[in-house]
Amino acid sequence: MTPDQQFKRWIKWAMGSFILLFGYFLLADLKMPLTPQAMATRVVTKLAPQVSGKVAQVAVGNNQHVKQGDLLFTLDPAPFELAVEQARLALDQAEQQNRQLDATLNATAADFNSLQSQASQKRREAERIDALYRRRMVSEQQKDDADSAFRTAQANVMASKARMTQARVNRGLPGDDNLLLRQARNHLAQAELNLSYSQIQASQDGIITNLQLKPGSFAAAGSPLLALVSEQVDVIADFREKSLRHVAQDSRALVAFDGEPGKLYPARVTSLDAGVSAGQFDANGLLASPTESDRWVRNAQRLRVHLTLEQLPSHLPAGARATVQLMPDNALSALFARGQIRLLSLLHYIY
Repeated sequence: MTPDQQFKRWIKWAMGSFILLFGYFLLADLKMPLTPQAMATRVVTKLAPQVSGKVAQVAVGNNQHVKQGDLLFTLDPAPFELAVEQARLALDQAEQQNRQLDATLNATAADFNSLQSQASQKRREAERIDALYRRRMVSEQQKDDADSAFRTAQANVMASKARMTQARVNRGLPGDDNLLLRQARNHLAQAELNLSYSQIQASQDGIITNLQLKPGSFAAAGSPLLALVSEQVDVIADFREKSLRHVAQDSRALVAFDGEPGKLYPARVTSLDAGVSAGQFDANGLLASPTESDRWVRNAQRLRVHLTLEQLPSHLPAGARATVQLMPDNALSALFARGQIRLLSLLHYIY
């Protein structure tokens, strides 16, 4: 075989191999899509106190596992204990004031009854004097004095009734459910709640990481001081839009992490995001900005898929990079899919 013939044979083999590889990649992208744009994520909860105060104790260490309800750190309880004591004193004062109002109400009621009796007596006296005056047995001066005494007694009754009404309004509802007591109890409950807030506890199971908090630091209400990383892992993978045509919830997948090359973890698709930021527009009053590009073939849009691992690695930090292979139902295609993700995971480990 001449060198020219050998060269032509190599060219034919190269072109045939290229065509086969090109066809394989086209078919694989449709039937067994794979993406290296994936990573493991965990929900990170920023823990912030609900009240302000000086940090008295830090009860956890960096990268420590905690359970829901475990104590993380405490604030100096002295100001909150004083507030509770002050609220209790205010409640005692409200109860004492209630008793004083009860006594005032009873006194005004007794005074009203007394003045009412006096007014009844003055009315009867005025009626007798009027009867005698009609028979010319008393003078007009005596009649006027009796009528005036009766009107004065009536005015005293009306004034006493007004004082009794005012005392009843000041007292509020009868018993221990009036406004003063409810306000005092509310202030006491708020003070006790703030005291409980001085102990910050874990809201869920997780790992405390990047701990920088030290005793003596000032903690402002609402300012995050700790990061609690959830133990639940969510693998997110960004696939080209056309690769997800046949993907549904609960589809099978394989995940390979860069830290463990060649080791495959089975997973299931839990959900597909409803959209990406490129499809979100704000009502900002501006005109549209059409995409400008002189490329004949544009970049494919990528959509996000969420997966749940059926088996967790022994150590999987949030942000660990991964490769995700969606598994086809066909056994032969599944074999090729396993081979390509294993090969790609080894290449990621090398480079």
